[in-house]
Amino acid sequence: MLPTLDSDGNTIGCPNCPNLRLRKDGWQYWKNNRKRQRWFCTSCGKKTIAPKIVEHTKFTISNVPIEELGIEDVIDFRQQKYNVKEKAYRLKKLIRVDINIGGPIGICHFGDPHVDDDGTSLAEVFGLCDIINSTDGMFAGNLGDVQNNWVGRLSHLYGQQSTTAKESWMLTEHFINKLPWIYLIAGNHDLWTGDGDPIEFIMREHPGMYQAHGARMNLVFPNGKEVRINARHTFKGNSIWNTAHGVARAAQTGWRDHVLTCGHIHTSGYQVLKDPSSGLISHAIQVASFKNMDKFAEKMGLDDKNIFNAPVTIIDPRYDDDDTRLITTIFSPEKAAGYLNYIRQEWRQENEERKKEALLRQNKTKT
Repeated sequence: MLPTLDSDGNTIGCPNCPNLRLRKDGWQYWKNNRKRQRWFCTSCGKKTIAPKIVEHTKFTISNVPIEELGIEDVIDFRQQKYNVKEKAYRLKKLIRVDINIGGPIGICHFGDPHVDDDGTSLAEVFGLCDIINSTDGMFAGNLGDVQNNWVGRLSHLYGQQSTTAKESWMLTEHFINKLPWIYLIAGNHDLWTGDGDPIEFIMREHPGMYQAHGARMNLVFPNGKEVRINARHTFKGNSIWNTAHGVARAAQTGWRDHVLTCGHIHTSGYQVLKDPSSGLISHAIQVASFKNMDKFAEKMGLDDKNIFNAPVTIIDPRYDDDDTRLITTIFSPEKAAGYLNYIRQEWRQENEERKKEALLRQNKTKT
């Protein structure tokens, strides 16, 4: 039977009986965080913080190098790490986005751009960027897979495209910096990079959010109206009869949001649904890709279901959740820009009329 040793290596025993077998029994605490080890005698059952020293240690080593944290420090660190992650997890369930401009706005939801792929028309991508930047109140969101980002065993696929890996990152950075992003979702291709994601580094200068897999946002307008957007790279569930099945299923099975949208499968689909209990109208949008020609789709014999790859949701905060005018989904960004300009002008005129009426009332009160 091995002897019981204290922290200094001395052999110790019970001060109340001849027993030399003690076991640790927690700590005895005093003020100012002072504490001493408490011992329990396995023979007489008494506890002590002052065991008798039966034999002093035969040697002492000073200045022992310790490379790891003590157990108490490890526990404190792990709890701090948990607290940070738990807070982030809780906040990510619904991220508040304050819209700081009045009136209606538009959000153009980009399907998977794959800007470095030979099957993607960069003229289409950057032409759309110009429309967004020249339209007052228009913002952008991306549903994932900015580029192919071939890594690991897939790196050989760079040999099947004319864009090099370095050029791919140049295009990615240029594309991201072109637009006022409200959100940017990391898809499976983006996440292949692993730790040290370059897109996360690029997005550090942008006010918009960059989230892996998806983001659920609560847009708060100056008039107090709140509109929830649930954007993900993909929602679970597929159907050969309904291309919007996954995102529509999410709206019908618990996600009571105004707009639900996703990409990933390079097909288009759209459904409008109503929650009978609240009257909330939800727009479920499955967005296709800018990758118009796809060798993998040809190999697998996949049907072309790309109807739209950048739908715009026009949000008019003047209306209630059960009013069809609150959200208008337009599949052509050009048409959406024209409609947004029209209703923003309408909103400005209404504002001017309200100001004139308020001024007249004020003058009548003074007289």
